Amino acid sequence: MRLGWVSLMLVLACLCARSGRLTGAEAAGRRFDAVVAADGSGDFTSIEAAVYAAPYRPPGQVWIIRVKPGTYRERVYVQRERGYIRLVGDDPATTILTHEIHANMTGPDGRRLGTFRTATLQVDGDGFEMENFTVANTAGPVGQALALRVDGDRVRFRHCRFLGWQDTILLNRGRHYFEGCYVEGHVDFIFGGATAWFENCHIHCLRDGYITAASTPPDQPYGFVFRRCRITGEPGVKTYLGRPWRPYAMTVFLESYMSEVVRPEGWHNWDDPGREKTVRYAEFGNHGPGAEKAARVSWARQLTAEEAAALTPAAVLRGADGWDPVAGWLRTDDKR
Repeated sequence: MRLGWVSLMLVLACLCARSGRLTGAEAAGRRFDAVVAADGSGDFTSIEAAVYAAPYRPPGQVWIIRVKPGTYRERVYVQRERGYIRLVGDDPATTILTHEIHANMTGPDGRRLGTFRTATLQVDGDGFEMENFTVANTAGPVGQALALRVDGDRVRFRHCRFLGWQDTILLNRGRHYFEGCYVEGHVDFIFGGATAWFENCHIHCLRDGYITAASTPPDQPYGFVFRRCRITGEPGVKTYLGRPWRPYAMTVFLESYMSEVVRPEGWHNWDDPGREKTVRYAEFGNHGPGAEKAARVSWARQLTAEEAAALTPAAVLRGADGWDPVAGWLRTDDKR
């Protein structure tokens, strides 16, 4: 059966949506409030300049910035008053934000920068969203170097790559949702005290180390939850699923593939046996050579089917305002 032109375009649009990438035609058909282009063909040549120029928007009214393909060598800070911005790239392979600041460098005040001031992208604004991007810190094996730091609330990332080495992503506070993302690193490369959900993400380990280092506050019910994710690594690498940066760290892996890079014991106590009594580490329904239960540490739980079913993005991230990170991602006015 031959497809008409309209039917063919609908099929192509569906395929593009499934891949999480925009074709040039699709990008041209979306409504954008501003365009960034390194070659000068947009409203701005800098992502940072476009973010700073965005007006204040109340919740539910997102300022959409398209970033055309290119490598943007800059650091971007999304201020608290600049929340409700969506940065949209065409493809994470061609839309790249990168820098190379690390913790051992000296700041303008003559003092060591430290971990928390090294982020390529720092998000303080609530309601920030990003899709089809690569965010990288290319400092390499020289110490802590953040690709991403998030302190805002209700923040979402879809089809993004986060590249770093040690401390790639700091989720400091707030609630965050990652879907279809790729994260790579070495030591504690997803860490912090926030509540975050990772759906269908690829976690890649560059060298022996620890994937997570949660610092979940004791009165916070959830920390990091990974569902239907994939854990891989470089040849010969061995990693722990996590170690507790703070005593009440909460981390759960659900229905995820774990390659042989995951150590049989699974979890580490950060050389503090006392934390074995307070951490909240759990697994359910994982598979692959690194998911074998026989040698797992006794202080990490295997959830029941009922307990696992109760963990959903809406349940974990709803908070007092009832946020559902999956609902409402694609707005009706995304198209002209």
